[in-house]
Amino acid sequence: MTIEKIIMPKLGESVTEGTLSKWLISVGDRVKKYDPLAEIITDKVNAEVPSSFTGIIKELMAGEGDTLPVGAAICVIETELEPVMEEDISSEGQKRVEQKVSFYHEGRKEPALKLRYSPAVLKLSQEYGIDLKRVKGTGAEGRITRKDLLQLVSSNQQIEQNEKPKPSASRSSAGVVSEARKADTPEPKNSKGAAVFGDTEIPVTGLRKTIAANMVKSKHEIPHAWMMVEADVTNLVEYRNEIKSEFYHKEGFNLTFFAFIVKAVAQALKEFPQMNAMWAGDKIIRKKEINLSIAVATEDALFVPVIKHADEKTVKGIAREISVLAEKVRTGNTKVEDFQGGTFTVNNTGSIGSVQSMGIINYPQAAILQVESIIKRPVVMNQNMIAVRDMMNLCLSLDHRILDGFICGKFMNRVKEILENTTKDNTPIY
Repeated sequence: MTIEKIIMPKLGESVTEGTLSKWLISVGDRVKKYDPLAEIITDKVNAEVPSSFTGIIKELMAGEGDTLPVGAAICVIETELEPVMEEDISSEGQKRVEQKVSFYHEGRKEPALKLRYSPAVLKLSQEYGIDLKRVKGTGAEGRITRKDLLQLVSSNQQIEQNEKPKPSASRSSAGVVSEARKADTPEPKNSKGAAVFGDTEIPVTGLRKTIAANMVKSKHEIPHAWMMVEADVTNLVEYRNEIKSEFYHKEGFNLTFFAFIVKAVAQALKEFPQMNAMWAGDKIIRKKEINLSIAVATEDALFVPVIKHADEKTVKGIAREISVLAEKVRTGNTKVEDFQGGTFTVNNTGSIGSVQSMGIINYPQAAILQVESIIKRPVVMNQNMIAVRDMMNLCLSLDHRILDGFICGKFMNRVKEILENTTKDNTPIY
C-alpha cells in the first residue's frame, strides 16, 4: 500500500483554479479507480474529479467552498493496488472528467447504476434507523452521501422540536413524522428568511452558487445602463415564413428568426467594434473576433454557448450552430470549448413571450442584447396611414464604463435597419 494525493485538475486552457463545491466521499470511504470524489466549479464549468486510485480515503485536504489552484492536493488516499501510471491518469482519468463537464449543468445525470453505499453512509443509516431505499441521493449518479443523511437527521430533529408528540403518529424508518399536523399545534414563528412547516427547502447547489456569484459580480462591478428600440420586422417575417418549410426539408433543422437576428448583430458589431469589447481594469480591450454568446434555457438554468466567428457565417451556418448548440445543452453533451471566447451576448427572451426586459451583462463583456417577441400591432405609416405590422423590441444593457449612449444608439439603429430591410432580394440564406 502507498499513500497518494489527488490534485485539482486543469479543466481548460485558461483555467488556473477551481472551487470545491461538494465532496462526494468522506474519510474512511473505500473508492475505486475513476469513482467520482468531488464536484469542482471553475468560472463557468462544473465537473467531477475522478479517483486515480483504488483505496481508502484518509484525509480531505480542502473544505466545501474552498478555492484552490490547479495542481493543489485536495485529498489523501491509501491505495490498495499499485499506483496508476501518469499517462493512464491523463488519458483515461481526464476523459472521465471531460465527459462530466457541463456549463452550469449540475443535475444532468448519467444512466443510473446499481446503488452502492459507502461505509460511512451505512454506519449512519444503521445508527439512526434510516431506510436507504427511501433516501434520494445528491451525489454522482444519485449516490447517497454522508451529507444527505446528516441533513435528513437534522431536518427530522427540527420537526420534532416544533411538534407535540401524538400517540398515533406514525413514523417512517427515517424517523420523519408522517401524520398531518393537528389544528391546535402551534406553528413556529417565521423569522426573516426562515422556513416554516409546509415550506420546501431547496439546497443551494454548486450550479446555483456559481450563477449567483456571477450575477452579483456583474451587477456589483458593472454600471449598467439600458436602452430599447423597436423594429418593424414585417419583411423578415414574410421572408422567413415563405422559405422555412423548404429549408427544413432540405437542411434538416429549423430556420428561426433568431438566426437572422444573430446575423444582423454580427454585421453591426463589425461596423461598430466599440461594442465588441471588454473592461480590463486600466484598459479596454476591443476584441478582433466576433464570437456571439447565445442564451439557451433549460428548466434548471440559463446557458450561454458561443457561436465562433459569427460575422463569417451565413444565415444557414448560424441557424445550424444555434440548433447544434441548443441540442448539446439540452442533452448535457457540451464541452468546455463550447462556452469559451464569447465577446457579446444575444438573449432570445422573445421565445418565452417577453416583450421588454433588461438583461444582466455576461461579465466581462460590454453589453447584452435582449431580443423580444414579435407582436402584430397597429403602426402609423407614411401619410398618416395605419397598418398592422410585425413589431419587435430590441433591449440593450450596456457597461457605462466602456460604452456611452451615443455609440450604442448608432449600433442599435443599425441592427434595426438591417432587420427591417431583410428580404429575399438582399438577404441570402447561403
